[in-house]
Amino acid sequence: MTIFIKLPDFRFSMIIDKLNPVMVSLNLGFINNLMDKLHLGFIRFSILEIRYYSLAYIIGLVIAFFMIAYLAKRKGLKMTRDDVLDYLVYIAVGLLIGARVFYFLFYDLSALRDPLEFFRLWHGGMSFHGGLAGAIIAAYIYCKRKKINFWVMADITIIPAGLALMLGRIGNFINGELYGRVWQGALCIDYSQNPYLNYLPKLCRYPSQLVEAFKNLLIFSVLWSIKDKDLPDGTIFWLFVLMYGVLRFLVEFIRQPDEQLGFFLGYFTMGQILCFVMVVVSSVMLIRLRRRK
Repeated sequence: MTIFIKLPDFRFSMIIDKLNPVMVSLNLGFINNLMDKLHLGFIRFSILEIRYYSLAYIIGLVIAFFMIAYLAKRKGLKMTRDDVLDYLVYIAVGLLIGARVFYFLFYDLSALRDPLEFFRLWHGGMSFHGGLAGAIIAAYIYCKRKKINFWVMADITIIPAGLALMLGRIGNFINGELYGRVWQGALCIDYSQNPYLNYLPKLCRYPSQLVEAFKNLLIFSVLWSIKDKDLPDGTIFWLFVLMYGVLRFLVEFIRQPDEQLGFFLGYFTMGQILCFVMVVVSSVMLIRLRRRK
């Protein structure tokens, strides 16, 4: 995939002009040459092609597998690697179903006209909030069947989720989807001349996918740093929900809203409305956990 990044000479005019009449500039054009080599496909074997986006999910699942196995052992849970693999299958199925259901409920009602559209995954259409809800339900069912403390597993599972989400947003960036709003800043992203994308967003835009990737890495770092603290079961999970809701709400201000929805109340996106719900619910749950302790 080719990604063209508009990177004009960076000028420290605010400070340098006062020190020296000669404008100092830093040419960052080499990044264009690097990004120009990116293609949607990563590895190609004849007609088979593994794409960056798929690779991001695969790596995310591998990370989740080893990290959940490691954390479960530290928590004293008797889970074999086969158990962890079965658990991840539950999570993946719940996530997929939830993400699709929420997408068609809150973002696109086309499935009401054509129910088969729900199964056409190659057409795209996934909701993070639905994926989270579906994963929670699937995890609860698994824990109920295996007689495992659900909140302990929730705390364990949500830690690698930040890394998996970070990789997913990088995949979105390379795919040229979930892009930012129009912006003419020095680090804006210009997809308009990319020969590998079918639907080219016009004009230069915020690199919102990369901002979200950093947000998810930040969340993971915070959760990893407190994983060994003596906290009530469920605290790490609800802290993830709170942090994600707040930070995603802010990032939505630079992210392009869904074309079929636009803005609500002239200012907010559907993503922000769902994130607001996340913030309220997680805040209530964290307060309850704190009082219980």
